[in-house]
Amino acid sequence: MTTSDLAQWRVEHHDAVLPVDLDRAERAASDLLTALGVDVGAEATAATPGRMARALAEMLTPLDFEMTTFPNDEAYDELVLVQDIPVQSLCEHHVLPFVGVAHVGYLPGDRILGLSKLARTVEHHARHTQTQERLTQRIADHLVHSLAAKGVGVVIEAEHTCMTLRGARVPGSRTVTSALFGRLREDPATRAEFLALARTGR
Repeated sequence: MTTSDLAQWRVEHHDAVLPVDLDRAERAASDLLTALGVDVGAEATAATPGRMARALAEMLTPLDFEMTTFPNDEAYDELVLVQDIPVQSLCEHHVLPFVGVAHVGYLPGDRILGLSKLARTVEHHARHTQTQERLTQRIADHLVHSLAAKGVGVVIEAEHTCMTLRGARVPGSRTVTSALFGRLREDPATRAEFLALARTGR
């Protein structure tokens, strides 16, 4: 199985997005908050279960988009990198946010990608409960499958509130993950260039 075939398989076998039932989610949110000692009968919190359900539904509903590509008429073969793309997702273990930035790049083949689509790809895949490692891999797989690029690289730096607000309580700590394919993985100089440029985005 080639790298592109493996990426396609993983894109097709990502977690299915099930239909959202907001009424059921609101009732469940009310039960959860009540069980945790929150008085949802008070005037200030009466609408909280509905707001909570809608907020989580928004964070868990991927936005579809068209992966627009264009002919690489100038045969551009250097790195294309978009730095500091905002990332907001939910940890699948605690359903608490992790927030940070993604640095996404590729080495063009026969086609180039509209730059906004790199940000759209990040946003699309961020709207799941997941680990940061899986999110990084999903973004890279999508680009490998869609672009037939000579190389793809994704670096995500994020702060996990499940670690900073509870448990270990280490505010300011960041988790860094990466996924590299093609020449960005195999060629030491190209790999070093991508990682150096990604670091300057901090």
